[in-house]
Amino acid sequence: MSNACDISLHRSQIAGGEYTDAEAEQHAKEVGAKPRPHETIDEIDETGAFIRQPNSFIKPFGNNPGDLQAEANRYRIYWAKGCHWSNRPVIVRDLLGLTDVISDILCTQSGETNVYGHGFADQKDHKDPLTGAYFLSEFYKNANPEYTGRATTPTLVDVKEKKAVNNDYHRLTNYIEDQFRTFQPKDAPDLYPKVFRKEIDEFNDWLFPHINNSHYRMSFCQSLGAYEEAYADFYESLEKLEKRLSENRFIFGDYITDADVRLFCTLVRWDIWYYRNVGPIKKKIRDFPNLWAYTCELYNVPAFKKNTYVRDIALRRITKGGRDFASRIAPQIDYEHYYDSDGSRKKLSKTPDEIFLRHPENESAEDYQSEISKTIWNSPSWADRNPKNGTISVDASINPLKGKL
Repeated sequence: MSNACDISLHRSQIAGGEYTDAEAEQHAKEVGAKPRPHETIDEIDETGAFIRQPNSFIKPFGNNPGDLQAEANRYRIYWAKGCHWSNRPVIVRDLLGLTDVISDILCTQSGETNVYGHGFADQKDHKDPLTGAYFLSEFYKNANPEYTGRATTPTLVDVKEKKAVNNDYHRLTNYIEDQFRTFQPKDAPDLYPKVFRKEIDEFNDWLFPHINNSHYRMSFCQSLGAYEEAYADFYESLEKLEKRLSENRFIFGDYITDADVRLFCTLVRWDIWYYRNVGPIKKKIRDFPNLWAYTCELYNVPAFKKNTYVRDIALRRITKGGRDFASRIAPQIDYEHYYDSDGSRKKLSKTPDEIFLRHPENESAEDYQSEISKTIWNSPSWADRNPKNGTISVDASINPLKGKL
C-alpha cells in the first residue's frame, strides 16, 4: 500500500537491508501496531471528494496552562522526503539555526507495501535508533491508545516521553518560529513578523485547500466531479499567484516568510513528481514564468535545497521492465541543475542581496512571541473542512502588504 506522500526509497539505497512485509508484520505483532487506514476509503465524502483528516495532536506551544514548552533537545521532527507538509518544518528549523535544538529523522515506508505506514527501512534493524520504535504510529499509540487515524508526517515527538505531541502542519512552523525564538541567533531571519501575522495566517489558510492540498484532492478523489473541481481550483489559484509574483519577489514582498516555505514545498514537487499522479495536466510550473523563477530562486537557498531531495523524489517507484517515465526518462534528467536560478527576480526587491527580514537587536523573545491563531482546517467537522471554506479577504493575486515587507 503506497500513498501520495510516498516516501519509499529505492531498495538499493536501503541501508538497513531488505525490509519485507513479513518482517513488518512481525514487528507489528511485537508492538501492537495496526494497519494504516486508507485515505481513499476513510477520507472520502458522499460526493467522492477527498476530505483530509484533521490533525489530532494540535496542543500548541505557548504560555497558557497546559501548553507545550519549547525546550532544547527534547523534540524530534519525523518527516518524509516525498511529503511537502513535513518538508516545511525542517526547512524552517534550518533557516532559524535550530539544528542543534530540534533533531530530525527521515521516515520511509514499512515493508514492501507499507501496510503499517511510516517506518525506518534505512535504519539498522529497521527501527528508530533514538527511541527503538519500528513505526511512527507507536508514538501516536503512546500518546493516545485510542487513536485510530493515520500517523502522519510531520510529527513532532517528545523523545523523552516517546510520545507524539504535535502533528499540526498548519501551525507547527509557526511554533518553531515563535516559541523557539529564545534558541535562535539574535539576527535570525524573521519568517513570521509579529505585526503581519494576521495576513500571513489568512494567506496560509487559503493556500492549504487551493494549492497545498489540491494535488491530494486530485490524487485521492473518487469521482470525476470532485476531480474536475480540484483541478480547476488548483490552476485558477496558480494563475492568481503567477500574477502576484509578477511584481513581488516573494509572496509578501522583498523577504521570505513562512508563506513562501509552504508554497515552495508544493511547487517544487509538481514538475518532478506530483503531475504524474493526477492525469493530463494543463501546465507545468515551468510554464508559469514567475512561479518557475520564484521556485528556482528559493530552491537555491541552502536550507531549501538541502532538505528537498529533488533527485530522490523524481526517481521513486522505478518499475521492473523500465516501461514508465520514472524508469526510462527521469534518470537522464540533470537534477543538479534542474532548478538553476538566473537571479532575475532580484530586480523586484529594494534589497536585492538580502532575502530575509532580520530581528532587531533590541527585541527580546518575549517581545516577539504571541499566541498563535487556530485554523478551521483542524476542525473535526467535515463541513468545516470543505475546500470551499478556504476564503481570503483580499484576492490572492494581490499583496496586501505591498511596500511594507
